Amino acid sequence: MNMNVAGEPAAGRRRASLWVRITALGLVVAAVMALVAGVVSVRLVIVAARDATRETLADQADVVAAQLSAVRVAAPRVTQILSGQGISMVRRGPGGRMVGDQRALQAARRAGLGRLTAGRALHGSAVIDGTVLLVEGRALDDGGAVALVRESEHSKAAWRRLVGNVLFALAVGMGVAALAGLLLARLLARPLRRTAEVAVGMSHGRRDLRVPLDGPREVVEVGESLNALADALARSEARQREFLLSVSHELRTPLTSVRGFAESLADGVVDGDEVVDVGRTMQREAERLDGMVSDLLDLARLGADDFRLNLGEVDLTGFLVEAERVWRSRCAAAGIELRVESPPGPVWVRTDPGRLRQVVDGLAANAVRATPAGAPVVLALRSNGAFAELQVRDGGPGLAEEDYRHAFEKGVLHSRYQGVRPVGTGIGLALVHGLVTRLGGTITAMPAPEGGAAFTVVLKTLG
Repeated sequence: MNMNVAGEPAAGRRRASLWVRITALGLVVAAVMALVAGVVSVRLVIVAARDATRETLADQADVVAAQLSAVRVAAPRVTQILSGQGISMVRRGPGGRMVGDQRALQAARRAGLGRLTAGRALHGSAVIDGTVLLVEGRALDDGGAVALVRESEHSKAAWRRLVGNVLFALAVGMGVAALAGLLLARLLARPLRRTAEVAVGMSHGRRDLRVPLDGPREVVEVGESLNALADALARSEARQREFLLSVSHELRTPLTSVRGFAESLADGVVDGDEVVDVGRTMQREAERLDGMVSDLLDLARLGADDFRLNLGEVDLTGFLVEAERVWRSRCAAAGIELRVESPPGPVWVRTDPGRLRQVVDGLAANAVRATPAGAPVVLALRSNGAFAELQVRDGGPGLAEEDYRHAFEKGVLHSRYQGVRPVGTGIGLALVHGLVTRLGGTITAMPAPEGGAAFTVVLKTLG
């Protein structure tokens, strides 16, 4: 048995309820969506800020280049004005020598200011000490060039506002998700809780409970399945009760007979030659009781792993000859004609001959009981090479069309035809079906050409 760390059975661990799981799932989804939206927003803001900064810096570079080319303002003055705006200026002379602060010089060189020629503009950037620097360069009329350098503009304040907005959106999203999860869980859990209550009631023996069919489609399907199960259980238990009642009645009849004759013997009411007849009657009733008890035990053992089969190679043609010897005399005693249809050669199968004989005897007894005097009972054997068909047919009244598919259910035919015709205990056909199944074969019931019922056992042949 699986145990948890505390030593308790794994099945006894308390599981999270549906509303907790749905709420947690909603919170996770909301958090992921908010984080994804935040990352995308940050990326978009950074790109937009950089583009805006570059556009402004390009305009300033155009103005500075025009002023320096026209010598309208001295370079030191321009440098001073730009420095107040956080912009560094790098000047390249006609000879290629560059002047400016060290950091701006590195950025300008990496961006390609040294290769800038007349009539072209430089739009570049460089990473210096982990900082992105934007570079806008312009050629001057004297053959030199000038470049403006500044950091990509996304200030700490703007960054804090952005992070704050993302966290706010995350909090709102998780709050909405929690509320939606709670409402959804309550809507889903209500019909499921009703379904669980009905299932618990059914487990305690209630068969009058049904699940209301409302809620989502999947929940309705579960309710329909549970209602169908309740109906099937009710029908099955009703049949079981009828079966037990019929078996009790059948057992009580020979028991009453045995008890009555035993009391007669004990009281000395029966003496002389009558004692022999009474003894024989008691013997027959005891054998009848023993047969019914044996059938009940076999029926109960069919599903067990220790149900024994003695398998061997059996010639069904010879097997049918042996069965014919027994049932010809019994049919003659009942005034019934026995017919045998068999192929001329052997038909070999691998089976348990004792259990197969139990099947044939059960079917033949059922046929003789249902067949009136003068009508036939047929034992037939056919083979198509791969399979052998062993068939028992009778000329009795047969079954109603809808009863053939229920013929092998315990007690069904007994309850349908009791008082209408001679019936057994309701055990025999169920036992026959179970035996044939354990032997690896199949059995079917259908109308017979003789007017009654035909039961066909199909077994796989050897070779």
